[in-house]
Amino acid sequence: MNIHNLNKVSRLEDTKSIPLCEIALKNAQKYLLRATEITKNKFDMHNQSLTQFINQEQIMVHGISWINTYVEALSQLLNWSKFLKENSNFGDVENLILINSFAEYMCQLRGGIMMSQNEIIRPSDYGLEAEKIFTSNSLDLIELGTSIESKGRLVKLTLERKGLDIYGHSGLDEEYDLIRSQFKKFTEENVLPYAHEWHLRDQLIPESIISSISELGVFALTIPSKYGGLGMDKTSMCVVSEELSRGYIGVGSLATRTEIAAELILNSGTEKQKLKWLPKLASGDILPTAVFTEPNTGSDLGNLKTRAEFDGEKYLITGNKTWITHGARSDLMTLLARTDSSTDNYSGLSMFLAEKTRGDSSEPFKDKGIQGGEIGVLGYRGMKEYEMAFDNFPVSSENLLGGDENQGFKQLMQTFESARIQTAARAVGVAQNALDLSISYANERKQFGKSLIDFPRVVNKISLALCEITLSRQLTYYAAQRKDLGHRCDLVAGMAKLLSARVAWSTADNGVQIHGGNGFALEYPISRVLCDSRILNIFEGAAEIQAQVIARRLLS
Repeated sequence: MNIHNLNKVSRLEDTKSIPLCEIALKNAQKYLLRATEITKNKFDMHNQSLTQFINQEQIMVHGISWINTYVEALSQLLNWSKFLKENSNFGDVENLILINSFAEYMCQLRGGIMMSQNEIIRPSDYGLEAEKIFTSNSLDLIELGTSIESKGRLVKLTLERKGLDIYGHSGLDEEYDLIRSQFKKFTEENVLPYAHEWHLRDQLIPESIISSISELGVFALTIPSKYGGLGMDKTSMCVVSEELSRGYIGVGSLATRTEIAAELILNSGTEKQKLKWLPKLASGDILPTAVFTEPNTGSDLGNLKTRAEFDGEKYLITGNKTWITHGARSDLMTLLARTDSSTDNYSGLSMFLAEKTRGDSSEPFKDKGIQGGEIGVLGYRGMKEYEMAFDNFPVSSENLLGGDENQGFKQLMQTFESARIQTAARAVGVAQNALDLSISYANERKQFGKSLIDFPRVVNKISLALCEITLSRQLTYYAAQRKDLGHRCDLVAGMAKLLSARVAWSTADNGVQIHGGNGFALEYPISRVLCDSRILNIFEGAAEIQAQVIARRLLS
């Protein structure tokens, strides 16, 4: 161990870390500003639409999204540190998370951000020289926070810590910690011991779990009290989703369908529709599913072919849908279909609240006019995925969302903020599960006469996971808090989802590596967490689509 570096870490813990990180953040913001200006100038030089430019310059443009995500994540981590400092909760673990997080992300900003496993965006891609942007203070921070001494100390202090904030204080008020404690206890008693068996058997999450989380108010969480809900905020939703997903992503995702359906109805439904559906969603009496995607469209919703034809009394739905999560065991479909056959874009789409009969694994679809089958998947199995074919399936005209045709895409877009915030929270929970499993295994497993956790490269993996989970969590909370305040937050919600999904995958992947050969064995839960984590970079907007959306906002 380098005693010099260890002493530097100890001295920095007193008062200097926050000011040093403030200087580093200014360097990062300068890089973002310069890269964005260069990208905009390049766009201005070409006589083409923004869409054409983004599609042509995807790497450069998506790089802006990733740089912005890193800068915002560091900014929120710094705010978290200051809040904890002011409230006397800024301990050694929190301070080391701050130092090491800034050091690692500043190093990546300077040298190259991994947009995926083999795509790196560097300052040179914008014609910039890192040496002219990042000052000596940033280099000192990078040297200090990326040292094995600093990482080792963070892991050591974390292992010695007890209580709810073992991995660092949440930075939230006490009421949220009480919610976390309640759902952590529920998860550890009712989900974690059984989740892997559900996965291996590829079975639906038991009805008893759905009943239990319904009794705990999960489905009612953010629905206003006047419609039978608890009227709580999106930050509470994040805490609950994180803890349930820490047990099993499927359980954490049960509320996502309700969140999407409730947001659609709250934002766009008639009062009659709100009074009819929201109390039933809040109580868990009705389980919804989202029926948007089609086999050949993916993220290109404007190209949907499923049509809804009005016969004077009702709508008849005809077309094919795919990747319908919890499609069988659901009673209500939020279904997107084309009501204006003369259009081939977003403008002719409508949203329906389509009722169906609840099915099961043996008979998923019981209604006339619906056929379908299960899609076998690697992970995320607890609710199952389905393909569905509609053939003149009837939907009452009263169930046209909002009562007006051709508003469907606009209505759906209004839900994406909440959906992506919740997905980011689920990703944080999955990442935390992977870290829990990794630390437990690395502590118990002996190699060459010592525990795996005593080896520097294992320390490296665990310490970075500790930091990135905190970065993701704080970015997610920030998005939720903006939503709670009524501010537009689609940009930060997208960034939270983008970063958290990548962190879940990298933490799970490193967890498998720590387990070695056992990580590849189905009997070890880390194999399931790896499979579960992979979907997070795809649904609710694939990483590339997410980067595209963020970039469009930044450049428009």
